Amino acid sequence: MPIAVDIDVMLARRKMSVGELADRVGITPANLAVLKNGRAKAVRFATLAALCEVLDCQPGDLLRWEAEDAAGG
Repeated sequence: MPIAVDIDVMLARRKMSVGELADRVGITPANLAVLKNGRAKAVRFATLAALCEVLDCQPGDLLRWEAEDAAGG
C-alpha cells in the first residue's frame, strides 16, 4: 500500500505505549495495532484528529505516501 503509517515513530518520540495511546484516543489496542501496522483500509478523521491531539503532532507526522515499486506490481 502506498500509504505508510508512522504511529510507532511518534510513540517512541513521546515515550508512550500502544495501550496508553489507545486508552487516551478511545479505541481498542487491537484497532490501534491494525492502524499502526498498516493493515487498515480506512481511518476516520475523528480518530486521526484524536491521535494528533494526544501525540501533539500533525497528520503528516503519522501518514506518508510512498510510491509503489513499478516492478513489484
